[in-house]
Amino acid sequence: MSKLVRFGVSLEEDLLVKFDKHIKKNKYTNRSEALRDMIREELVKKEWTENKEVTGAITLVYDHHTRELVTKVLDVQHDYHTCILSTQHIHLDHRNCFEIIVTKGRSKEIEELYQKLKAIKNVKHAGFMMATKGKDLP
Repeated sequence: MSKLVRFGVSLEEDLLVKFDKHIKKNKYTNRSEALRDMIREELVKKEWTENKEVTGAITLVYDHHTRELVTKVLDVQHDYHTCILSTQHIHLDHRNCFEIIVTKGRSKEIEELYQKLKAIKNVKHAGFMMATKGKDLP
């Protein structure tokens, strides 16, 4: 475990009030926890902008009855098989499916995969969550 270091921060009163509302809304136990979380989030974004090896999840919602749609989704996934760790296919109802694609690789390749899947005609919704492998974060 890392050594705990204390430091002071000066903020405008209005900004601190907004920060405290953010803390309460998101149920942080204190300002330190909220600040640590925000710093980690920025460090994860930095990993993504520097094209480091990262992980993440892509989600898709689509009607599997739409002609050729499933084939197109699978073709794109096969083109990016080196950065796909796992997929999970969930039947939401008779027509609609929810797919989760867990990724690991260079951020630019994962973002490219996401953009290609999102752009497939008749994909109803696509989502993307950036994460980190965690090795560079305390």
